[in-house]
Amino acid sequence: MTVPPSNKPKATLWDTVKAVGWSFFGVRKNSAYQEDLGKLNPLHIIAVAFVAVIVFVVGLVLLVRHVVATA
Repeated sequence: MTVPPSNKPKATLWDTVKAVGWSFFGVRKNSAYQEDLGKLNPLHIIAVAFVAVIVFVVGLVLLVRHVVATA
């Protein structure tokens, strides 16, 4: 038994980054969420979110170091 190819559109990396970015702010329309739910790969979401968290934490650490060093 063969599985027919999926006709649903695949999400790009930019689509995944936008979805993760909107989730960081907590602002997302339900219609956009439902659309992304059908085309985003959960593993890609996890990978992009992990990188975003690392960038966010490093940014905060650098900001605190800069503020403390100049105070």
